[in-house]
Amino acid sequence: MSLLDAVEIPRKTMVLFFVVDTSGSMEGSKIGAVNTAIEEVIPAIKDISDENADAEIKIAALEFSSEARWVTGNGPVELSQFHWNGLKADGWTAFGEACKELNEKLAAKAFMKDATGYFAPAIFLLSDGEPTDGNWQGELAELKKNKWFKAAVKVAVAIGDEANKDMLKEFTGTMEAVLEVHDAVTLKKMIKFVSVRASQVASKSTNAGSGDLGDAQKQAELNASLQELNEEIAVSPDNDQEDW
Repeated sequence: MSLLDAVEIPRKTMVLFFVVDTSGSMEGSKIGAVNTAIEEVIPAIKDISDENADAEIKIAALEFSSEARWVTGNGPVELSQFHWNGLKADGWTAFGEACKELNEKLAAKAFMKDATGYFAPAIFLLSDGEPTDGNWQGELAELKKNKWFKAAVKVAVAIGDEANKDMLKEFTGTMEAVLEVHDAVTLKKMIKFVSVRASQVASKSTNAGSGDLGDAQKQAELNASLQELNEEIAVSPDNDQEDW
């Protein structure tokens, strides 16, 4: 075995962010479906990470209700150490606080400080309502200036009829990356599909010389998958499920 064969090349990190609305309107089957889906999809994401020679996937989870709180603590968590403890729903919808927290942590001095470097992250937002904090537009505008946020692949799920789809579009940058769901079974399917697909796309190596930041091709690839998912749901909806 040569010296080169004996040296393990360090992998970059790709962080999958879950940003979850846990306001009071999410209580019941909505937050239950979110908890079940995230818990069940973690092994599949771990498999993607284990099989990827270029990127190790880590998880960061942020919940927001009357305030925003990092479920995963002071940094992204390795999948081997990650355990999803079910979230509870209560309070208001402090979306602006969530944007502020995300903006602060998407920085080299905070979450993006791994010595081996980073791929642009994947950010998955789930919400069923209207922001209740007055300055959410300002906080979102600041977040959209963040270089890691601009480079990230982003997707949002509008849960039920009351979700502010215009706000979700502002977050993702395109309505193509906003999915709409009206029952628990479909929500669980969406969370699992999007989590896996976003992890696969975001952890890909870019072409030589193109760099990992600003890779619009990854978002376009994810959007195409989301369109296929929407078409599949439209053709074969879960008709036995009651809408929220």
